[in-house]
Amino acid sequence: MVQGTLPAEARISGLDPISLVQHASGPVLVVLCILMMCSVAVWVIWLLKALQLGRLRNAQHSFERAAETIERPDDLVAAALRHRTAPGARVVLELAKRHDAGAPGASLLLAVAKRAIATEQQKASSLMPSLSSIASASPFIGLFGTVVGIINAFELIGIAKSASLPVVAPAIGEALFATAVGLFAAIPATIGYNFVDKRIGDLIEEITASAEAWVEIMAGRAVAGVRTRPGGGGEPTVGAGE
Repeated sequence: MVQGTLPAEARISGLDPISLVQHASGPVLVVLCILMMCSVAVWVIWLLKALQLGRLRNAQHSFERAAETIERPDDLVAAALRHRTAPGARVVLELAKRHDAGAPGASLLLAVAKRAIATEQQKASSLMPSLSSIASASPFIGLFGTVVGIINAFELIGIAKSASLPVVAPAIGEALFATAVGLFAAIPATIGYNFVDKRIGDLIEEITASAEAWVEIMAGRAVAGVRTRPGGGGEPTVGAGE
């Protein structure tokens, strides 16, 4: 807060962002640093999620093309093993592991598929809570900086015994700048969250739609030539001779 004689910020003639940051009071400077870090984090998260979802969608589409004409369970599992980076392939491998444990019906396999799809959705949704938190919290963090800046402006008025523009402009400027930086972090976070969330939803819907066909294939007959790999944590593999 402003104390003592009239500080240097009351004599600043320029109100450019660099000057505002350099001469900001302690609490406002902390707020600006937090918001700038949040703004950088938004773009990093957005880039990481775009790359992740691009890889998942490409792998999923490759697996879908390989599995669209398959009618035998062992062929389906073999295709899943070749495209194990695809979310749908991992769902099929979970179905195969459950099938190895007995002869489950379609309803049980469908439940296994739903659980595997939920796991894939959780993986695809990593970092999304951080993006949502930045989108919702940044305006309020900026508002806190605004309140502190307004308080500084009133203290400057009391010290200078004047409400002239040169006296209050620096404090008002840093207050408004804190609001602007808060919006600069929140708006891309909100847009990025909605964009990424829509793509995740589309991917999960594609997997869910295909899972019913995979369940029918796996429930149709035994998984011939498929066994559990010894010491491999129960992951299915195609037997020799296929």
